[in-house]
Amino acid sequence: MTYKVFTGAPGSEPISPLEKDRWLFKEFNDLDEALAWAQGLKQRGAVPMLIEGDDGTRMDKRAIATALQHREREVTRS
Repeated sequence: MTYKVFTGAPGSEPISPLEKDRWLFKEFNDLDEALAWAQGLKQRGAVPMLIEGDDGTRMDKRAIATALQHREREVTRS
């Protein structure tokens, strides 16, 4: 599996399917790596806009934010 994390600036509009090829992205082998990268982007002030996997996974920035909050809570509990 591969997952692409598309990156934008704060305040960016959602990525439309027609514009996806113009956005920066980084590719990962699993979803956990993709989410870790997205978390790092957030900490640096960038915005993880979209995560897409070749398995059909599609997370918009709202779903990514929810997943990152969940990850942060899990780390805090450990």
